[in-house]
Amino acid sequence: MGSVVERSKKKTQLWKKAMLHFSLCFVMGFFTGLAPTGKSSMFSSTKVVTSSNRTGSSPQPSINVNRSWSISPISSVNVPMKPRISKTTMLNVRSHSQLKPRRLIIIVTPTSTKLPYQAVFLRRLANTIRLVPQPLLWIVVEAKTESMELPGMLRKTGIMYRHVVFKENFTDLEAELNHQRNLALKHIEHHRLSGIVHFAELSNVYDLQFFQQLRYCRVFGTWPTALLAANRKRVIIEGPVCDSRQVIGWHLRNMNNETETVTPPIHISSFAFNSSILWDPERWGRTSSVQDTSQNSIKFVKQVVLEDETKLKGIPPEDCSKIMLWRFNFRARTISNH
Repeated sequence: MGSVVERSKKKTQLWKKAMLHFSLCFVMGFFTGLAPTGKSSMFSSTKVVTSSNRTGSSPQPSINVNRSWSISPISSVNVPMKPRISKTTMLNVRSHSQLKPRRLIIIVTPTSTKLPYQAVFLRRLANTIRLVPQPLLWIVVEAKTESMELPGMLRKTGIMYRHVVFKENFTDLEAELNHQRNLALKHIEHHRLSGIVHFAELSNVYDLQFFQQLRYCRVFGTWPTALLAANRKRVIIEGPVCDSRQVIGWHLRNMNNETETVTPPIHISSFAFNSSILWDPERWGRTSSVQDTSQNSIKFVKQVVLEDETKLKGIPPEDCSKIMLWRFNFRARTISNH
């Protein structure tokens, strides 16, 4: 009888041990499932320390992070392959890196209420200039007036511009236009605007390639123009005769006039020049300056152009035979109407 009781006690103890062992395993397994996995996260030495604000100032966190946990095994890192660059691509990159920036084109346009259809021609010229790649600066000169039509129109064009006004009164249109051109050149000289200066009249019509060729002008440039007279069915060609880019002669209106052969007339829209000649004439081999000509910048520039034909280069560079600028002569109608 005693042996039977002892056996039942031993069985009870074994069941208790088994239940206890089972319970411990269940608890360990439950908490193991909740614990974070990965050796790196268990033993990372990430340390974050923040200093509390006891004086009322904003807290300044001081963070010291060991980022070794973010490094993946080498076998799982996607290493990008080095792209293969062909010889053609390398040549294109080198050619683009050697490109020089475009030179600034400075367009000077005098305008007057005495000119017919002033607003119409001004908008047409603005639409042409808008198509020219930057950098470009448009200097528009007019007499001082209370009207805000011209400043408003210039702001809407999206072109980089300077609006210059004057107070003087003129009865002669040509004298007024020359005064405006001189004011524009003084503005360029005063602000040291470095670029290629071109006088664009309101009646001029351009081929867009003209402005691209204009950027290649180093000192002085000239080109042939086509003059379209009102109520006439003919075109008059004026400008240089070139051998390659070198000027060797001139197209003249009146071949019998010997004075024109000695000093050929150059229309104000038929040449361009480097603006630095205005404040640095010695750079281009000149000893005189604008001040030596009683502040008449136009007279000075024309004198330099005619006296130093070796630096006068034809545009376009082939043989100056391509017409890229047309001029409409409305001056006679303007003078008769006023």
